[in-house]
Amino acid sequence: MTDEQGTAGAVLVVGGGISGLTAALETAEVGNDVFLVEKSPTFGGRVAQLNEYFPKMCPPSCGLEINFRRIRDNRKIRTYSMTTVKAVSGGPGNYEVTLEVAPRYVNSNCTACGDCAVACPDEIDNEFNFGMGKTKAAYLPHAMAFPRRYVINKDALSAAGAEAVKAACKYDAVDLEMKTETITIKVGAIIWATGWVPYDATKMENLKFGQSDAIITNMMLERMAAPSGPTGGKIVRPGDNKEIESIGFVQCAGSRDENHLEYCSHICCMATFKQMTYVREQYPDAKIYVFYIDLRTPGKYEKFREERMADANATFIKGKVAEIVPEADGGVTLIAENAVTMEKLSQKVDMAVLATGMQPSLAFQGAPVALEMDANGFVITDAAKAMIAAGCAKKAADVVTTTQNSTAAALKAIQVSRR
Repeated sequence: MTDEQGTAGAVLVVGGGISGLTAALETAEVGNDVFLVEKSPTFGGRVAQLNEYFPKMCPPSCGLEINFRRIRDNRKIRTYSMTTVKAVSGGPGNYEVTLEVAPRYVNSNCTACGDCAVACPDEIDNEFNFGMGKTKAAYLPHAMAFPRRYVINKDALSAAGAEAVKAACKYDAVDLEMKTETITIKVGAIIWATGWVPYDATKMENLKFGQSDAIITNMMLERMAAPSGPTGGKIVRPGDNKEIESIGFVQCAGSRDENHLEYCSHICCMATFKQMTYVREQYPDAKIYVFYIDLRTPGKYEKFREERMADANATFIKGKVAEIVPEADGGVTLIAENAVTMEKLSQKVDMAVLATGMQPSLAFQGAPVALEMDANGFVITDAAKAMIAAGCAKKAADVVTTTQNSTAAALKAIQVSRR
């Protein structure tokens, strides 16, 4: 166990996605020491998995690269990847936090040359691409990985694989004997920026996710459209790589449903309009069908919506999809009732995209300490205890809103940590 000391008023930021990065930078740039921890091998969170984000249609590198550079250049920020919070004791202004750092099995000698991955014979599912394709058991998490260091899934390594990756590394960076490390830090406030996970589409049995390659989620489409994704940016049907002639978007897949997520996830409508743009760029004549309850594109997003709805080859159906039926030719049929005409519809498409909602990560994995949370698992800020919620740990939000409320969280943490 090691102890890390910050100055009075140090702040712990839990979660290294866009909200955690924003909160850490805003806090550090006014002089507070910051400990930034992330459970995965790299920072960037869900934004790193996007192809583009709206409304400017920017790639994730627009927001992440500059933040990574600012993090590297700021000596007030100490970063810990593969790190989780195990315990918190004390009180506001004087918290003692126990962190657990999981072994990466690759040390700081790593230059990200990739020789270990080339030599590794063992493969694992590519989690970053939501299981679409494989990656080596020695891998770089993604193209923009920060820290830019490989990681090894030791449990997936065969004996031959272990020997191969060690022999391939000329920098002596592979260390398969690494152990879990425990660190104790002292901070005045804690910002919870633990982000979100896509709602598990298999829970919606009527939508048949997992029973046909033609049924994917909106985040899977995002990875497919990304140049660094499993198809090199080409939107095709998984399984047979068929080019798309027709596609259906199923809105509120699990959201606004008392059996799943009772709330609106805020971003799903805009995500679908964005993804319509991806489809149209690659397939000018493809038929697009959008099944929705209602369309929520408030304020500045109305123009974005209007432009996409003007597409002559796009059809919008006000009605929730009741069932998806896999077809023998690899496509699927969407069955819904039109809420305006009361007609029952059956629409055959090459591929269906489920606009799954945002579930707060702590609702899915549980909080490591006692936190005030609402019924859906979103963290409620408790300023009196110096426990501050940020980003999608606080509420479902788009990237712009997330960075705004993360800046607010930083200001609150600065105030309460200096009492």
